[in-house]
Amino acid sequence: MLNDGRPRLRAAPLDPPFRIVLVEPEIPQNTGNIARLAAATQSPLHLLGRLGFRIDERSVRRAGLDYWHLVTLEQQLDIAHFRHHHPNARLRLFSAVASRSYLDADFRPGDALVFGKESVGLDPELLARMPDDVFGIPTLGPVRSLNLANAVSIVLYEALRQVGALAGAAPG
Repeated sequence: MLNDGRPRLRAAPLDPPFRIVLVEPEIPQNTGNIARLAAATQSPLHLLGRLGFRIDERSVRRAGLDYWHLVTLEQQLDIAHFRHHHPNARLRLFSAVASRSYLDADFRPGDALVFGKESVGLDPELLARMPDDVFGIPTLGPVRSLNLANAVSIVLYEALRQVGALAGAAPG
């Protein structure tokens, strides 16, 4: 129950959880929204490479991110360092230039859902090295891509749905 006394719909945490991996995120508001999603789904958030903003305690407090303490946050230098720290996490890469839909991905608990920076996405060399693990979100209109926070939400909730993590949700 939250402080207003009304129950919220809850599901049991997934073990192992999906890992949200952002490579060089540039826009603090996107990362803030994704952090809230990570806290809500108990999915660890991994920030790789150089960030386009600061995440020190003062900056986070000034931004009003009152849920930041609920986020399991890790920072790594790059994909190689992430893989070293989490060798069992299967990478699922998401790109606006993918040829297969995220709906065609087979998700497993513990997968790392990897998204690139807002301006250019993931490194084309990484996408070329792992073509069987690259997926995109289809759009119906002529936009270049979706907002990063929206894309992460769409993919994460589909992954949770596929593995049955949302089944049995109940007010609590």
